[in-house]
Amino acid sequence: MKRLAVSLCIVVLALAMASPALAGKVVLKLGHIAEPVHPYGRGADYFAKLVAEKSGGEVEVKVFPSSQLGSQKDLIEGLIFGTVDMALTGTAVLGQFQPQISLFDLPFLFKDRAHAFASLDSVGMELGKALEGKGIKLLGYMENGIRHMTNNVRPIKTPADMAGLKIRVMNNKIYVETVKALGASPTPMDFGELYSAMQQGTVDGQENPSAHIWTKRFFEVQKYASLTAHAYAPEPVLISLMSWGKMNAKQQAIVQEAAKEAVAWQRKVSEDEDKDYWDKIKATGKIEVIEVDRAPFMAATKPVYAMFAPVVGQENIDKVKALAK
Repeated sequence: MKRLAVSLCIVVLALAMASPALAGKVVLKLGHIAEPVHPYGRGADYFAKLVAEKSGGEVEVKVFPSSQLGSQKDLIEGLIFGTVDMALTGTAVLGQFQPQISLFDLPFLFKDRAHAFASLDSVGMELGKALEGKGIKLLGYMENGIRHMTNNVRPIKTPADMAGLKIRVMNNKIYVETVKALGASPTPMDFGELYSAMQQGTVDGQENPSAHIWTKRFFEVQKYASLTAHAYAPEPVLISLMSWGKMNAKQQAIVQEAAKEAVAWQRKVSEDEDKDYWDKIKATGKIEVIEVDRAPFMAATKPVYAMFAPVVGQENIDKVKALAK
């Protein structure tokens, strides 16, 4: 009996040591496609710093920027299969895995950033719960920024100026239909190929926030930037449920708390620096930056809502609209 008792103690001790409740050092690989100096690239680094501080080094986040771990689609698939622990990725790609989250890619959806933040922190977090069925947990939304058109052919001042232009978009149906509604020819293409595609004339232009236009140096291979502000680009902070399950409750709470703080910090940085990026872009003298009347662009893209309401849910569109102040 004494031997049996000792054996049982050894088994219980072994199980306890293997339990997430007593998880030791945890290392999480976090991938994204931006340059490290991009506001959400720095947001990822700030998150890693917070996790290290709050956990006393027990949880370490290793950040892999600039598509080192693959494209956004690669990152999301990695989260599902557990080969990537964490990722920052746009809703435009995440919508391929949870269609309703594409709600946030609709053109001219938000009145301003405050409206966007309120919508993402409520409706967005609710929609993110469906990702858990695919093995992904949403921790919050950083931001990529407000998207604008650039091209090499002519100044875009009205939708009529977009006729016939080949505009690179992400492989996202809402983005494709938005560009079509504006009269241009959408060309889905991986982000990593975009600079050379514009340089070689494979596409005439693209649409992205100021931070990407500056940090990826798109202004070097484009002549005109039009401040269409046609879409807002959130940047969800995601973790694989496989990786989440390897942490104990205390570690999970630290990661969630750090994500919340990093999201607030990153949003402020991104908003504050948006004007600075445009000032830097203008100062290069390489690209003309054009103010536009957004009303005709808004009118031209209204049919996109009717097209995608059945996909994203009219009730979700209504919830977001109701949050505008």
